Amino acid sequence: MKKILICMGSSCFARENRENLRVIEDFLKGHGISDSVLIEGSLCMGQCHQGPNITINGNEYHEVRSEDLPAILSKELIEL
Repeated sequence: MKKILICMGSSCFARENRENLRVIEDFLKGHGISDSVLIEGSLCMGQCHQGPNITINGNEYHEVRSEDLPAILSKELIEL
């Protein structure tokens, strides 16, 4: 199963990970892959200065903006 770890620490959450979570959920539903991707939250990923932080299948992404997520998610989850 593919895995997305999204930082929900106060810094990342305040920056944009609240919106990023919505974008991720919409992407998974829209592509019919919600059941094959596990989303987990992390209290802090220890890299607040580079946030918002998301890890997908072990690959770390920093300073993630919601407009960048569809391309990242396609690369990690669709184009395998």
